Amino acid sequence: MKEFAKKNILEIKPYIPGRPIEEVKRQLGLKEVIKMASNESPFGPSPKVLKTIAGAAKDINRYPDGNCFYLRRALAKKLSVDPLQLIFGNGSDEIIVMATKVFVEKGDDVIIAKPSFLIYEIASQIAGAKIKFIPLNNFQYDLEGMKKAVTGRTKIIFIGNPDNPAGTYVTARQVDAFLKGIPKRVLVFFDEAYFEFVAQKDYPDTIRLLKRYPNILVTRTFSKMYGLAGLRIGYGVARKEIVSLLDRVREPFNVNSLAQAAALAALGEGAYYRAAAKEIARGKIFLYAHLRRMKLSFIASATNFILIDVNQASFPISQALLKKGVIVRDMGVWGLKSFIRVTIGSLKENKKFIQALEEVL
Repeated sequence: MKEFAKKNILEIKPYIPGRPIEEVKRQLGLKEVIKMASNESPFGPSPKVLKTIAGAAKDINRYPDGNCFYLRRALAKKLSVDPLQLIFGNGSDEIIVMATKVFVEKGDDVIIAKPSFLIYEIASQIAGAKIKFIPLNNFQYDLEGMKKAVTGRTKIIFIGNPDNPAGTYVTARQVDAFLKGIPKRVLVFFDEAYFEFVAQKDYPDTIRLLKRYPNILVTRTFSKMYGLAGLRIGYGVARKEIVSLLDRVREPFNVNSLAQAAALAALGEGAYYRAAAKEIARGKIFLYAHLRRMKLSFIASATNFILIDVNQASFPISQALLKKGVIVRDMGVWGLKSFIRVTIGSLKENKKFIQALEEVL
């Protein structure tokens, strides 16, 4: 049936997700498997959130609230924005797709860092965009290079901040200097999926920048820190005019009722998630120390994952770790042939990973 598909679709390499724990157990006959590949929270949602999900389940015979009314109201208050400045998605990934549907026509330019989150590229390819890849400079965004790449055909610039897979971020000063030179007709898409993990004081407050720059769209997610990856819910913040356009291509009932209830409950569980963030920060320090002891280089991360250079072909290393019950992300598909990406886990998981890594190396 390939001859009936659009030509640009045939050029797309599908996104390959991390393998589920149960699949690895079943395939390799392992009793214990830890997953450190998909940047999920090792702690999950709070007990209150789990109780809320159970309570909401009794109404799943009904369609969800298509406008996310209660979540919209609570999140708008938390972020100090107008409720009409919010758009909700089936994960923040869906908002990336919405943006390319709204703003990109065939032949338009989209600017993306390389390597970066693969969905930017896939969504742009589906829209028929001409993609301009700007290589990372020492695993940092080259914002000047991105600015120079802007033409009259440029429609979107994607900036992962912090970025996946590098884990690095761009500062408030860098963002301010960058935005001053970007035409207002170009959408600057800040993907802040790892926002809650950032401890650096020079990280930009992009939502406040919306008052000065009408062409900004900021997305965040409940999948990472909030531990709701299995429910798929994210959101975007922008000027009302941009949100109104995105809403035209949003699927009806795109955010399920359990996800809405869980996200609303999670917003009230600040103490639980701050404690989780501290544990992840401690886990990062633990892994840094052992990687240095093993004389392995890595990229200092502002997120809940670490990009590690294993000094040899990474695929055999990731497969050897898999056989020991440790799932990590081989970075070959990103062109990083000697790197693995490892999610920071619980203390037990971090210790098991280090032990397994030492054994396979």
